[in-house]
Amino acid sequence: MSYKYFYVFILFFVTTCANQNFGSKKLIDPKIVTKYSNQGFTLIYTDELFKEKIVNKKLNDRDLLVFQKNLKKDTTVKITNQLNNKSIIATVKSKSKYPNFYNSVISNRIAIEIDLNFDEPFILIESVDQNSVFYAGKAKTFDEEKNVADKAPVEGVNITNISSSNEIKKKDIKSTKKFNYIIKIANFYYEDSAKLVKERIMSETNIKKINIEKTSLNNFRLSVGPYKSIKSLKKDFEKMESLYFENLELIKL
Repeated sequence: MSYKYFYVFILFFVTTCANQNFGSKKLIDPKIVTKYSNQGFTLIYTDELFKEKIVNKKLNDRDLLVFQKNLKKDTTVKITNQLNNKSIIATVKSKSKYPNFYNSVISNRIAIEIDLNFDEPFILIESVDQNSVFYAGKAKTFDEEKNVADKAPVEGVNITNISSSNEIKKKDIKSTKKFNYIIKIANFYYEDSAKLVKERIMSETNIKKINIEKTSLNNFRLSVGPYKSIKSLKKDFEKMESLYFENLELIKL
């Protein structure tokens, strides 16, 4: 082999290796962050729930902490009351065992702070970037703590007075709208795909109120309902769950 062809071979070899290494690096570097979001009913923690083994871990009434099955410990979340749009920033304490009908378990303090209706505790729970918000636990305080706390407002987080006493008390908050919900199963790009899933539900359950709604040009929402009571809603939700649908979502009409 002449020196001329030898140098051409070496150049080709080095260039090829460099491109291969660069390609491998590109496969490793990208970081995809998926934001978790789910609206549904939350379970407000009480010691009775723990004693009855409905929840297998304890929550302190005063903490801004939640249990959530899909999120890791210490994940920062935003809890929004869907009936009045009041929200608060909290932290996932850990995963916990609780009925799958609920999308989370929250402390009594969180419920009171956002004026949650205990008979219709409909919330949106979202994971958020911890670096993009001021942690609400540092700003939200009880009356006895306000004398020494920094009272600077927290952008994007609603702060409400929860009680004039030192104890957290359940508020008698009623919904201004009638109970009216659907269970969203999934969104589909093709209507035929939604129809296939609808046929499966009808063949494997006795659920009849199955709807396909065109929400945009290429988006078809498959849902069940509507429901006028939480009892009937919970019953069909559990039937849907047996079909292994992921992230079933409740939507208030």
